[in-house]
Amino acid sequence: MHRDRRDQQDLFRFLEDRFACALACTECARACARRASLLEPDGPDREELVRRKGIMCAEVCDATCRVLSEDASADEAGIRAQLEWCRTVCLESARVFDRHPSAEQDATTCRTCAETCTEFIATLL
Repeated sequence: MHRDRRDQQDLFRFLEDRFACALACTECARACARRASLLEPDGPDREELVRRKGIMCAEVCDATCRVLSEDASADEAGIRAQLEWCRTVCLESARVFDRHPSAEQDATTCRTCAETCTEFIATLL
């Protein structure tokens, strides 16, 4: 009986962590999409880099959120790969946003998402 209760608590914690990661990805996708929309496609090279990174990060975070929202029995190796990709893209985007005026909050959102992905990866076997 005690074992079943512990297993259930572990499952709840796992699902909560998965949801928290999906939420962080959603917030990051929104921030990156907003940042990209604020810049002109024909703007200076520096702004174009920020715009492209914002679009890419929004797409990766959105895809990661979808993977995390799917069936909990999904392939763990695939989930891990998606999370690692998301973490990498978020950190790259944060570095680019750091060099752009007024994008500090978006850089922070990207780093938070990367940290949440790292924490969730640690819960996977």
